[in-house]
Amino acid sequence: MRQLTFAGPGKVEWREVPDARLRSAVEAVVRPLAVGRCDLDVGFVRGAAPLPPGSPIGHEMIGEVVDVGDAVRGVRPGQTVIVPSQISCGTCRNCRRGFTGRCLSVPLGAGYGMGRDGDFGSAAADLVRVPFADAMLVPLPAGADPVAMIGAADMALDAWRAVAPQLRARPGASVLVMGGLAAVIGIYAAGIAVALGASRVDYVDDDAARLAQAARYGANPIRRPTELADLYEIVVDADGQADTLVQAIRATEPEGLFTSVTIHMRPLTGLPLVEMYFKGLSFHTGRANVRANVEPVLGLCAHGGFDPARVETKLFAFDDAPEAWVDDAVRVAVEAGPRGVARRAFGEGFADACCVHP
Repeated sequence: MRQLTFAGPGKVEWREVPDARLRSAVEAVVRPLAVGRCDLDVGFVRGAAPLPPGSPIGHEMIGEVVDVGDAVRGVRPGQTVIVPSQISCGTCRNCRRGFTGRCLSVPLGAGYGMGRDGDFGSAAADLVRVPFADAMLVPLPAGADPVAMIGAADMALDAWRAVAPQLRARPGASVLVMGGLAAVIGIYAAGIAVALGASRVDYVDDDAARLAQAARYGANPIRRPTELADLYEIVVDADGQADTLVQAIRATEPEGLFTSVTIHMRPLTGLPLVEMYFKGLSFHTGRANVRANVEPVLGLCAHGGFDPARVETKLFAFDDAPEAWVDDAVRVAVEAGPRGVARRAFGEGFADACCVHP
C-alpha cells in the first residue's frame, strides 16, 4: 500500500510499505476518507521543524473502519470515525488522567506521521492501523461531513486546550491570541474562545488573510506590529517567535493564564522571568492531549457554536496528497530563503489543505 513520506524540505511523495493489518484483538484498520495538512506538517515541509527524510508524514484524519479485532466493542466496520493523531491506550495512569499525548504504553509522544518512535506510520496512507481501537476511535456524528469536520480531528483539539479549560475556570475572561506560525490553531483558538463566551477576543497577526479568517469567527483583528495597551486574562502564543512571545507575556494580566501552542525550536528562548514571577503567571507549553478533547470539541460543533470549516480549505484528490503537502503557500516559503522572509511568504494566500478519498 502507499504511505505519504517526507523526502526532505519541500519534497513529499508516496512510497510503498507493507499493508496495514490487525496485530491484536484490540486493534482496528481504518481507510482514510479525509486527511488534513496540519500546521505542524507545514513546519516539517518548510524545514522549520525537524523530521528525518524517509519519515511518514500526515496525522490529521477522519476515516472508515474496515476491520476490527475480536475484542473491539466501541466501533464496527463501516463506521466513520475520527482517528486521533496520538497513540493512547486509554488504561495507563496518564491516559486515565487525560494525559493521552503521553501514554505510558507506547514510546513517549508516539503518533502518526510526526517522526516519533513506535513505527505507527502515517494517517495519509491507503490503510491505517489503530492499535487501541476502543480507546482512540470516536464515531463522527451522524450526517457530519468528514471534509467539513477535518479541522475538528486535530487542530481544533490543540486550540481547545489553550482556551476552553481557562474559560471554564474564568467565565467571560478576555482572550488574546498571537497568531502566526501555528496558523490554523491560532485562528481556531480565537473562534473557540468567541463560541465559549469570552468577553473579548483579540487576534494579533501580521498577515491580512489570517486576520480576515479570525474576524469571520468574531474575533477582533489587530495588525502587527503594534503595542498592546491592554492586559488579558487568557493569552495564547500561536506565533512561535521569541519577540512576540515576550510581547504576549507582557500583555498577560497578573495571575493570568498563558499557553504556547507552538514549538520554539531554539535550544534556549529568553523569558522575562522576573516580570512573570511578580505577576504570578501560569505558563503552559507542550503538545496537546488530543484524545481527551475530541468529545467536547464535537459537542461545540454540534451545538452550532464553532464551525471548523470556516477556515478556507483547498481540496485535493487523495492521490494528489504529495501536491497538497507542498502546495504553493508552502513551496513559496521553502524557496524564500531566510526564515523571517519565509514566514511572511507563507502567509500570502494562506489556506488549509485537505485530501479526500473518492
